[in-house]
Amino acid sequence: MPHIIVKLWTGKPEDKKRQLAEEIKKLTINILGTPESSISVAFEETTPEDWPLKVYGPDIMDKQDTLYIKPGYVPDIFKK
Repeated sequence: MPHIIVKLWTGKPEDKKRQLAEEIKKLTINILGTPESSISVAFEETTPEDWPLKVYGPDIMDKQDTLYIKPGYVPDIFKK
């Protein structure tokens, strides 16, 4: 505990993902007091074209009550 999943567009460099994972780990240790051995961080990459239906819809629109920071955009397919 915890397992942290970062969803992002494809194409970010591996060194940047490793750097982000390390920073997430450090923050988790410092803020939650979680032992390093209990933390796992994963990345799930999605193409920009698939983002609205694979991430925005199920993880943002459908889980508004779990969001601590909401995005400042709405994909066109979700605009009314």
